[in-house]
Amino acid sequence: MSRQPHSAPDPTHRLVPSPAGRIHLVEQGTGPLVLLVHGFPESWYSWRHQLPALAAAGYRAVAVDVRGYGRSSRPGDVAAYRMLELVEDNVSVVHALGERSAVVVGHDWGATIAANSALVRPDVFRAVGLLSVPYSPRGGPRPSEVFAGMGGDEEFYVSRFQEPGRAETEIEPDVRGWLAGFYAALSADTMPAPDAPDPHFATRGGTLRERFPAGRPSWLGEVELDFYAGEFERTGLSGALNRYRNMDRDWEDLADFDGAPVSQPSLFLGGSLDASTTWLADAIAAYPTTLPGLAASHILDGCGHWIQQERPDEVNSILTDWLDALPG
Repeated sequence: MSRQPHSAPDPTHRLVPSPAGRIHLVEQGTGPLVLLVHGFPESWYSWRHQLPALAAAGYRAVAVDVRGYGRSSRPGDVAAYRMLELVEDNVSVVHALGERSAVVVGHDWGATIAANSALVRPDVFRAVGLLSVPYSPRGGPRPSEVFAGMGGDEEFYVSRFQEPGRAETEIEPDVRGWLAGFYAALSADTMPAPDAPDPHFATRGGTLRERFPAGRPSWLGEVELDFYAGEFERTGLSGALNRYRNMDRDWEDLADFDGAPVSQPSLFLGGSLDASTTWLADAIAAYPTTLPGLAASHILDGCGHWIQQERPDEVNSILTDWLDALPG
């Protein structure tokens, strides 16, 4: 990919029109467009280490607040958070920035949004980078049925998030404390020991927070936690949680893409201690079929789920090397 490395200018905040109303984005640098899509429960801010690095490497790095988060629009209808709507938000951002195409890179839910953006709109997204959550093609039973069957006597967190208002009741009385515990539960240096109760599950009638560790991960200082907590204290959690409440709709909407590969040039980065990587090991093993354009699959040893914040230098190096090698 053709670009000219240079010193990075300061980031710029913008609001651009989208089918939801508006998308807030943070832009840094000039050159080929790289769209960065965050996961739950985060914001554009989760890419704070990547924006200047990509800009300095000669790219136009743009991190969005996904619909429902931050300063982006938060529709009231739960169905407004279905995957096809989020794909169109990404398309609208590319066009609002005066571009015809982009590389899309996502983390967590953002990885799934990025993969589906490349799948559904290959005319716009010419390459895709996935962090933490592997690509797994649409297929199998209805998602809600799968999640309901996990955990036995305990309840999987995704199932708990399905019912509007339920997770909000647990989180919103103490957003800062809940977020700190959730981030710690999935960070390499603070996650519970392998023989401890799994924080992805809760007892029937209990809370997820009961299993969160008390420590603070090294990447999460007061400034970082203040930012995240401030965003969700202002917006509430419903917009973010509504992504989980559309998984069955996505399964229906994407029926025509059942088993479909993402054929564009691709990259995967995961953490060796991240449950998303270990639980979905079969999805990673299937990459020769599901991601035929895969350049490399990196598993960072001793890294947890928040990969671009836990290991920013390594992630920046891998991302820029991959971007530099893409065809122009």
